[in-house]
Amino acid sequence: MAGTYIPAHELTRVSWTKSGRSASVANCVEAAQLGGGVVVHNSNDPDAGGLLFTSAEFAAFLGGVRDGDFDHLVA
Repeated sequence: MAGTYIPAHELTRVSWTKSGRSASVANCVEAAQLGGGVVVHNSNDPDAGGLLFTSAEFAAFLGGVRDGDFDHLVA
């Protein structure tokens, strides 16, 4: 899975969806559809841009999250 960097100025017209597990001050992960894929960014640092993944890449990631594949990465 390799995301393509998208500069912030190219993300001004996307409709972001924030994770329900994001805190109001920290851990703010948002995702939006962009072209044929999904772009992800940290809403606390919108000037940093985002990473664009194909729909298949993002679906594989979400499937891995649902299956607990990444649980060992969280302290």
